[in-house]
Amino acid sequence: MREIVWIIVAILIIGWLVGFTVFPDIGGIIHLLLVVAVILIVYKLVTGRSV
Repeated sequence: MREIVWIIVAILIIGWLVGFTVFPDIGGIIHLLLVVAVILIVYKLVTGRSV
C-alpha cells in the first residue's frame, strides 16, 4: 500500500511541475491537491494513525 501512495505522490509532483509551467490553472489545482495531501499525511502522523 505504501508503494501506491509514493507513486501517487510522485505523479502529483511531476504533474504539478509540468502543469505549473505549461498550464498555470491546472498547476494551481494540482498544487492545492498536494497541499491537502501533505496536511492529511501530517495529521495522520501526529495522531498516530497509519498512513
